[in-house]
Amino acid sequence: MDKNQPTTGQPAEPKQRPFIDLLVSIIIPSVILMKFSGPDKLGATGGLIVALAFPVVWGIYELLVNRKRNWVAVLGVISVLLTGGIGLLEIDSKWLAVKEAAIPAVIGIGVLVASKLGFPLVRKLLFNPAIMNTEKIDEELLKKGNTEKFETRLDRANYFFVGTFGFSAVMNFVLAKWIVKSDTGTTAFNEELGRMTLLSYPVIAIPSMLMMVGIFFYIWKTANKLTGLSLEDMLVNQDEPDNNRPDEEK
Repeated sequence: MDKNQPTTGQPAEPKQRPFIDLLVSIIIPSVILMKFSGPDKLGATGGLIVALAFPVVWGIYELLVNRKRNWVAVLGVISVLLTGGIGLLEIDSKWLAVKEAAIPAVIGIGVLVASKLGFPLVRKLLFNPAIMNTEKIDEELLKKGNTEKFETRLDRANYFFVGTFGFSAVMNFVLAKWIVKSDTGTTAFNEELGRMTLLSYPVIAIPSMLMMVGIFFYIWKTANKLTGLSLEDMLVNQDEPDNNRPDEEK
């Protein structure tokens, strides 16, 4: 190996696999719950166990391999295990709606608390050096005396971000109450759980993603107005050399 070969000194970013996430976490479990939970197939208990095994195993895999998202994987696994516990222990199905609302609500509260402690998550997710040329933006904000204004707008964007979790909590509760009406431990409960899981993507996940796009657009428009920089100027250009690397790595 050539010792003079340039290296970044950082591990490669893990590849995102949204289709596999969708397939393993939503589509396969939903199909099993709706089509293979009958008494002539896996049965109510067997169908629930097999269906929930897919997202649990996938979440553990993500937790072990993709450590940068481990908190997301942990919450995902906990959510699935709680669903399994409600079904297998035959707890009143009304608690499923409570559980569905509690997970995003807890995340939203966590984001809000982190913001109050000086760690706004929206900065890490949408306004960070991996996506935007924060150094150039900060320089232009300082030149124009708009740094404080921009920080105020970022705080506002963080509240918008918290609002996406509030939306998810409400919609999860409504969807669960609307669809899941049968007693736990039955084939009908499994089928309803499968339909709820399948519908959660277009009803909750897609609108939440669109909200995130809207928040990014809000941050960009704010930065554009306060700095005069175009979107191309603000986004990181992967083809440009990294001037922050040590001299021996260039």
